[in-house]
Amino acid sequence: MATVIDGKGLAQRMQAELAEKVQNLKNQHDIVPGLVVILVGENPASQVYVRNKERAALAAGFISETVRLPDTISEAELLSQIERFNIDSRFHGILVQLPLPDHIDEQKVLLTINPDKDVDGFHPTNMGNLWSGNRVMVPCTPAGIMKMLEAYQVDLEGKTAVVIGRSNIVGKPMAHLLLEKNATVTLTHSRTKNLPEVAKTADILVVAIGRGHFVTKDFVKEGAVVIDVGMNRDDNGKLIGDVAFDEVSEVASLITPVPGGVGPMTITMLLEQTYDAALRSLSPKKE
Repeated sequence: MATVIDGKGLAQRMQAELAEKVQNLKNQHDIVPGLVVILVGENPASQVYVRNKERAALAAGFISETVRLPDTISEAELLSQIERFNIDSRFHGILVQLPLPDHIDEQKVLLTINPDKDVDGFHPTNMGNLWSGNRVMVPCTPAGIMKMLEAYQVDLEGKTAVVIGRSNIVGKPMAHLLLEKNATVTLTHSRTKNLPEVAKTADILVVAIGRGHFVTKDFVKEGAVVIDVGMNRDDNGKLIGDVAFDEVSEVASLITPVPGGVGPMTITMLLEQTYDAALRSLSPKKE
Protein backbone atom coordinates (compact mmCIF):
# COMPACT_ATOMS: atom_id res chain seq x y z
CA MET A 1 0.00 0.00 0.00
CA ALA A 2 1.41 3.39 -1.01
CA THR A 3 2.61 6.05 1.42
CA VAL A 4 0.52 9.18 0.85
CA ILE A 5 2.61 12.30 0.20
CA ASP A 6 1.37 15.03 2.51
CA GLY A 7 1.64 18.10 0.27
CA LYS A 8 -0.50 20.14 2.63
CA GLY A 9 1.74 19.44 5.64
CA LEU A 10 4.92 20.15 3.68
CA ALA A 11 3.41 23.39 2.36
CA GLN A 12 2.49 24.50 5.89
CA ARG A 13 6.05 23.89 7.13
CA MET A 14 7.59 25.72 4.18
CA GLN A 15 5.18 28.66 4.54
CA ALA A 16 5.99 28.94 8.27
CA GLU A 17 9.72 29.09 7.43
CA LEU A 18 8.97 31.64 4.72
CA ALA A 19 7.07 33.87 7.18
CA GLU A 20 10.24 34.03 9.31
CA LYS A 21 12.35 34.97 6.27
CA VAL A 22 9.82 37.67 5.34
CA GLN A 23 10.03 39.12 8.85
CA ASN A 24 13.85 39.16 8.66
CA LEU A 25 13.74 40.88 5.27
CA LYS A 26 11.46 43.54 6.71
CA ASN A 27 13.64 44.04 9.79
CA GLN A 28 16.93 44.20 7.89
CA HIS A 29 15.97 45.99 4.67
CA ASP A 30 12.50 47.43 5.29
CA ILE A 31 11.17 45.47 2.30
CA VAL A 32 7.98 43.40 2.35
CA PRO A 33 7.33 41.04 -0.59
CA GLY A 34 4.27 42.18 -2.54
CA LEU A 35 2.03 39.95 -4.65
CA VAL A 36 -0.88 41.08 -6.81
CA VAL A 37 -3.33 38.62 -8.35
CA ILE A 38 -5.49 39.85 -11.22
CA LEU A 39 -8.71 37.89 -11.63
CA VAL A 40 -10.95 38.42 -14.66
CA GLY A 41 -14.51 37.11 -14.49
CA GLU A 42 -16.35 34.76 -12.16
CA ASN A 43 -14.80 31.33 -12.85
CA PRO A 44 -15.64 29.37 -9.64
CA ALA A 45 -12.40 27.35 -9.59
CA SER A 46 -10.36 30.52 -10.14
CA GLN A 47 -12.20 32.23 -7.29
CA VAL A 48 -11.18 29.41 -4.92
CA TYR A 49 -7.54 29.42 -6.08
CA VAL A 50 -7.29 33.18 -5.70
CA ARG A 51 -8.81 33.13 -2.20
CA ASN A 52 -6.32 30.46 -1.13
CA LYS A 53 -3.39 32.41 -2.60
CA GLU A 54 -4.49 35.60 -0.85
CA ARG A 55 -4.90 33.82 2.50
CA ALA A 56 -1.46 32.20 2.25
CA ALA A 57 0.24 35.45 1.19
CA LEU A 58 -1.23 37.39 4.12
CA ALA A 59 -0.33 34.60 6.58
CA ALA A 60 3.29 34.75 5.37
CA GLY A 61 3.38 38.52 5.98
CA PHE A 62 3.22 39.63 2.34
CA ILE A 63 1.58 42.71 0.91
CA SER A 64 -1.29 41.05 -0.94
CA GLU A 65 -3.72 42.61 -3.37
CA THR A 66 -6.39 41.01 -5.52
CA VAL A 67 -7.77 42.97 -8.47
CA ARG A 68 -11.14 41.59 -9.52
CA LEU A 69 -12.24 42.64 -13.00
CA PRO A 70 -15.44 41.88 -14.94
CA ASP A 71 -15.20 39.45 -17.85
CA THR A 72 -16.41 42.27 -20.10
CA ILE A 73 -13.17 44.20 -19.59
CA SER A 74 -11.33 45.03 -22.81
CA GLU A 75 -7.90 43.60 -23.54
CA ALA A 76 -6.43 47.11 -23.56
CA GLU A 77 -7.85 47.84 -20.09
CA LEU A 78 -6.42 44.61 -18.71
CA LEU A 79 -2.99 45.34 -20.20
CA SER A 80 -3.01 48.83 -18.65
CA GLN A 81 -3.77 47.27 -15.23
CA ILE A 82 -0.74 45.00 -15.64
CA GLU A 83 1.46 47.95 -16.68
CA ARG A 84 0.40 49.78 -13.52
CA PHE A 85 1.82 46.99 -11.35
CA ASN A 86 4.90 46.55 -13.56
CA ILE A 87 6.07 50.00 -12.40
CA ASP A 88 4.80 49.78 -8.79
CA SER A 89 7.87 48.94 -6.67
CA ARG A 90 5.72 47.66 -3.77
CA PHE A 91 4.83 44.60 -5.84
CA HIS A 92 7.46 41.97 -6.70
CA GLY A 93 5.06 39.39 -8.14
CA ILE A 94 2.23 39.77 -10.66
CA LEU A 95 -0.07 36.86 -11.41
CA VAL A 96 -2.91 36.96 -13.94
CA GLN A 97 -5.22 34.06 -13.11
CA LEU A 98 -5.94 31.81 -16.09
CA PRO A 99 -8.14 31.02 -17.97
CA LEU A 100 -9.07 34.39 -19.45
CA PRO A 101 -12.22 35.27 -21.43
CA ASP A 102 -12.08 34.33 -25.12
CA HIS A 103 -11.80 37.93 -26.37
CA ILE A 104 -8.47 38.43 -24.53
CA ASP A 105 -5.21 37.17 -26.06
CA GLU A 106 -3.56 35.14 -23.31
CA GLN A 107 -0.14 35.33 -24.96
CA LYS A 108 -0.31 39.12 -25.17
CA VAL A 109 -1.16 39.26 -21.47
CA LEU A 110 1.79 37.02 -20.53
CA LEU A 111 4.13 39.12 -22.66
CA THR A 112 2.99 42.31 -20.93
CA ILE A 113 4.01 41.12 -17.45
CA ASN A 114 7.52 42.24 -16.51
CA PRO A 115 9.57 38.98 -16.57
CA ASP A 116 11.19 40.01 -13.25
CA LYS A 117 7.71 39.96 -11.66
CA ASP A 118 6.36 36.92 -13.54
CA VAL A 119 6.06 34.65 -10.48
CA ASP A 120 4.01 32.12 -12.48
CA GLY A 121 7.07 31.56 -14.70
CA PHE A 122 5.06 31.62 -17.94
CA HIS A 123 6.73 34.57 -19.74
CA PRO A 124 8.76 33.37 -22.76
CA THR A 125 11.88 34.94 -21.21
CA ASN A 126 11.49 32.80 -18.09
CA MET A 127 10.59 29.71 -20.12
CA GLY A 128 13.73 30.29 -22.21
CA ASN A 129 15.85 30.70 -19.07
CA LEU A 130 14.49 27.42 -17.73
CA TRP A 131 15.25 25.47 -20.91
CA SER A 132 18.73 26.96 -21.27
CA GLY A 133 19.66 26.03 -17.70
CA ASN A 134 19.60 29.59 -16.29
CA ARG A 135 16.30 29.42 -14.46
CA VAL A 136 14.96 32.38 -12.53
CA MET A 137 11.16 32.00 -12.35
CA VAL A 138 9.79 28.47 -12.85
CA PRO A 139 6.15 27.39 -13.29
CA CYS A 140 4.98 26.81 -9.73
CA THR A 141 3.32 23.39 -10.00
CA PRO A 142 6.38 21.56 -11.39
CA ALA A 143 8.60 23.44 -8.92
CA GLY A 144 6.35 22.31 -6.05
CA ILE A 145 6.43 18.70 -7.27
CA MET A 146 10.24 18.76 -7.25
CA LYS A 147 10.18 19.99 -3.64
CA MET A 148 7.84 17.11 -2.70
CA LEU A 149 10.08 14.52 -4.35
CA GLU A 150 13.06 16.00 -2.52
CA ALA A 151 11.23 16.02 0.84
CA TYR A 152 10.32 12.34 0.43
CA GLN A 153 13.90 11.52 -0.65
CA VAL A 154 12.94 10.21 -4.08
CA ASP A 155 16.20 9.56 -5.93
CA LEU A 156 15.76 10.66 -9.55
CA GLU A 157 19.27 9.88 -10.79
CA GLY A 158 19.02 7.51 -13.77
CA LYS A 159 15.36 6.74 -13.05
CA THR A 160 12.67 6.48 -15.71
CA ALA A 161 10.11 9.30 -15.47
CA VAL A 162 6.94 9.56 -17.55
CA VAL A 163 4.93 12.79 -17.69
CA ILE A 164 1.36 12.54 -19.03
CA GLY A 165 0.32 15.96 -20.35
CA ARG A 166 2.29 18.45 -22.45
CA SER A 167 1.06 21.87 -21.32
CA ASN A 168 3.39 24.84 -20.88
CA ILE A 169 2.07 25.16 -17.32
CA VAL A 170 2.93 21.63 -16.12
CA GLY A 171 4.00 18.98 -18.62
CA LYS A 172 6.86 20.62 -20.52
CA PRO A 173 8.55 22.37 -17.57
CA MET A 174 8.06 19.23 -15.44
CA ALA A 175 9.92 17.17 -18.02
CA HIS A 176 12.79 19.64 -17.98
CA LEU A 177 13.09 19.80 -14.19
CA LEU A 178 13.22 15.99 -14.05
CA LEU A 179 15.89 15.99 -16.77
CA GLU A 180 17.95 18.44 -14.70
CA LYS A 181 18.02 15.81 -11.94
CA ASN A 182 19.29 13.20 -14.41
CA ALA A 183 16.05 11.25 -14.82
CA THR A 184 15.33 9.74 -18.24
CA VAL A 185 12.10 11.43 -19.26
CA THR A 186 9.29 10.51 -21.65
CA LEU A 187 6.74 13.27 -22.29
CA THR A 188 3.39 11.79 -23.34
CA HIS A 189 -0.15 13.03 -24.00
CA SER A 190 -3.67 11.92 -24.91
CA ARG A 191 -2.62 10.84 -28.42
CA THR A 192 0.37 8.77 -27.37
CA LYS A 193 0.03 5.22 -28.70
CA ASN A 194 -0.07 2.46 -26.08
CA LEU A 195 -0.13 5.05 -23.30
CA PRO A 196 -0.74 2.54 -20.45
CA GLU A 197 2.27 0.49 -21.57
CA VAL A 198 4.49 3.58 -21.80
CA ALA A 199 3.30 4.82 -18.40
CA LYS A 200 4.01 1.42 -16.87
CA THR A 201 7.75 1.84 -17.57
CA ALA A 202 7.89 4.76 -15.12
CA ASP A 203 9.64 4.79 -11.78
CA ILE A 204 8.13 8.28 -11.40
CA LEU A 205 4.77 9.00 -13.06
CA VAL A 206 3.45 12.58 -13.20
CA VAL A 207 -0.14 12.89 -14.43
CA ALA A 208 -1.49 16.23 -15.66
CA ILE A 209 -4.01 15.36 -18.38
CA GLY A 210 -7.16 16.96 -16.94
CA ARG A 211 -9.39 13.86 -17.00
CA GLY A 212 -10.90 12.51 -13.80
CA HIS A 213 -9.57 9.09 -12.75
CA PHE A 214 -7.96 8.63 -16.18
CA VAL A 215 -4.97 6.70 -14.83
CA THR A 216 -5.85 3.31 -13.37
CA LYS A 217 -3.52 0.68 -11.92
CA ASP A 218 -3.04 -0.68 -15.46
CA PHE A 219 -0.83 2.38 -16.07
CA VAL A 220 1.35 1.94 -13.00
CA LYS A 221 4.40 -0.20 -12.35
CA GLU A 222 4.66 -1.89 -8.96
CA GLY A 223 6.46 0.47 -6.57
CA ALA A 224 6.24 3.58 -8.78
CA VAL A 225 5.96 7.11 -7.38
CA VAL A 226 2.72 8.67 -8.67
CA ILE A 227 2.14 12.44 -8.70
CA ASP A 228 -1.42 13.53 -9.50
CA VAL A 229 -1.78 17.11 -10.77
CA GLY A 230 -5.44 16.73 -11.76
CA MET A 231 -8.26 18.90 -10.41
CA ASN A 232 -11.59 17.62 -11.68
CA ARG A 233 -15.15 17.30 -10.37
CA ASP A 234 -17.02 14.02 -10.47
CA ASP A 235 -20.78 13.69 -11.11
CA ASN A 236 -21.48 14.55 -7.47
CA GLY A 237 -19.31 17.67 -7.58
CA LYS A 238 -16.55 16.05 -5.51
CA LEU A 239 -12.97 17.11 -6.25
CA ILE A 240 -10.98 14.26 -7.80
CA GLY A 241 -7.61 13.84 -9.48
CA ASP A 242 -6.51 12.40 -12.80
CA VAL A 243 -5.48 9.21 -10.98
CA ALA A 244 -7.89 6.58 -9.61
CA PHE A 245 -6.41 6.96 -6.13
CA ASP A 246 -7.87 3.90 -4.39
CA GLU A 247 -6.73 1.32 -6.93
CA VAL A 248 -3.41 2.97 -7.86
CA SER A 249 -2.38 3.30 -4.19
CA GLU A 250 -2.44 -0.52 -4.04
CA VAL A 251 0.53 -0.73 -6.44
CA ALA A 252 2.41 2.59 -6.03
CA SER A 253 5.06 3.18 -3.35
CA LEU A 254 4.27 6.91 -2.98
CA ILE A 255 1.19 8.81 -4.19
CA THR A 256 -0.21 12.34 -3.88
CA PRO A 257 -3.85 12.79 -2.86
CA VAL A 258 -6.36 15.23 -4.39
CA PRO A 259 -6.98 17.54 -2.63
CA GLY A 260 -4.03 18.01 -0.25
CA GLY A 261 -1.20 17.02 -2.55
CA VAL A 262 0.15 19.18 -5.36
CA GLY A 263 -2.23 22.17 -4.92
CA PRO A 264 -0.86 23.56 -1.62
CA MET A 265 2.71 23.21 -2.92
CA THR A 266 1.85 25.24 -6.04
CA ILE A 267 0.78 28.15 -3.81
CA THR A 268 3.91 27.73 -1.66
CA MET A 269 6.20 28.03 -4.69
CA LEU A 270 4.31 31.12 -5.83
CA LEU A 271 5.11 32.74 -2.48
CA GLU A 272 8.72 31.52 -2.54
CA GLN A 273 9.27 33.05 -5.99
CA THR A 274 7.70 36.34 -4.90
CA TYR A 275 10.05 36.40 -1.90
CA ASP A 276 13.03 35.63 -4.18
CA ALA A 277 11.98 38.46 -6.51
CA ALA A 278 11.86 40.83 -3.52
CA LEU A 279 15.41 39.73 -2.58
CA ARG A 280 16.62 40.33 -6.14
CA SER A 281 15.15 43.84 -6.04
CA LEU A 282 17.84 44.72 -3.45
CA SER A 283 20.58 44.29 -6.06
CA PRO A 284 20.81 46.98 -8.74
CA LYS A 285 20.44 45.49 -12.23
CA LYS A 286 23.58 45.46 -14.36
CA GLU A 287 23.21 47.56 -17.50
